[in-house]
Amino acid sequence: MPELPEVEALAGYLRQRAVGRRVDRLEVAAINALKTYEPAPAAAAGRTVTDARRHGKFLDLVLDDDLHLVVHLARAGWLHYRESFPSALPLRPGKGPIAVRVRLDDGSGFDLTEAGTQKKLAAYLVTDPAAVPGVAKLGPDALAADLPTFAERVRSRRGQVKGVLTDQAVLAGVGNAYSDEILHAAKLSPFALTDRLTDEQVADLHAATRRVLGDAVSRSLGQKAAELKSEKRSGLTVHARTGLPCPACGDTVREVSFADSSLQYCPTCQTGGKPLADRRLSRIIR
Repeated sequence: MPELPEVEALAGYLRQRAVGRRVDRLEVAAINALKTYEPAPAAAAGRTVTDARRHGKFLDLVLDDDLHLVVHLARAGWLHYRESFPSALPLRPGKGPIAVRVRLDDGSGFDLTEAGTQKKLAAYLVTDPAAVPGVAKLGPDALAADLPTFAERVRSRRGQVKGVLTDQAVLAGVGNAYSDEILHAAKLSPFALTDRLTDEQVADLHAATRRVLGDAVSRSLGQKAAELKSEKRSGLTVHARTGLPCPACGDTVREVSFADSSLQYCPTCQTGGKPLADRRLSRIIR
């Protein structure tokens, strides 16, 4: 899933490539992807791209006269920028990966695509990003929150720290991959309870969040959209590295699996050397 660093980089790429261009047309190939009906997609035609922004993990393409194409890429969505398209014919609704296409006046543009069968990519054409339910519910930006704000937000929700970090209403922008990386950097178990964290642990967690996300943004900015996924993978230390040695201590990175996701961690760095139980609905070792 694209998270804060990748969406920030996509916004930066669109600011470089698309700002100042006029939208030729906005085409919707996956009807279920467009969550709004007013304004209609035709309202984007003829408008100039004035900015590209990020709200948590939402990408916001800003058009003149206060029109916004706000997109959540979900787990399997992505943005593919095209210098040109193979055909000038409008997209036909179908079962292909393209959900939305934005054509610009110089012949370039981009496709919003989604792999797999879940089809959770969501696009909204609105006059105010706050009209998007997911944006309206966002907590403070995880990269921008200072320590007092961060501490207040983390302690506002009692639960396992992994789940609290990825709750967008608590802090916006962190998903499954970067929460693994942040917790490894902070030397915290993913199942540590937020109401039991000491002030020092919260401060370490805040510093790790700023460092991990800041480093990822720095690596990603300036990359082309097509390069961002490989850039993300190359910077990971524990996430998606099950069975490989931890780069910090050499212990084997382990995994806990759930119904539709998994997390990775280092026992030596994070859980005092104890492996976490990897059985659904089992008693968790903290």
